[in-house]
Amino acid sequence: MIAHTSLPVGNYQKAKEFYTKVLATLGYKQNMEYGEAAGFNDGKNTDFWISTNPKGVVPSHVAFEAKNKEEVDAFYKTALEAGAKDNGVPGYRKEYWPGYYAAFVHDADGHNIEVVWFDYSKN
Repeated sequence: MIAHTSLPVGNYQKAKEFYTKVLATLGYKQNMEYGEAAGFNDGKNTDFWISTNPKGVVPSHVAFEAKNKEEVDAFYKTALEAGAKDNGVPGYRKEYWPGYYAAFVHDADGHNIEVVWFDYSKN
């Protein structure tokens, strides 16, 4: 199990504002900060971090698990309002498996940010 992960960002302040808004839809709070590194807590652990990287940014993929379909929808809507680019509207991804409900956005650094809810009633 992964304890925490971090994404490099090009504009720390802009990224911190973005992730503070969008991760709130999943119950996260920005609770730690060291220089230009911010940690986000899901109620159990500070498991997601953003930080500047002097060597630049290589876009990555991160998926957050939602508690329900409504959280996926809220995350997607909030992300677009906060400046993200659409990379996949909320919906079932039957090509992954029948109960995979997800949405995808690109943040300002091109990271592919996914939020997924596993609908086990569809199996």
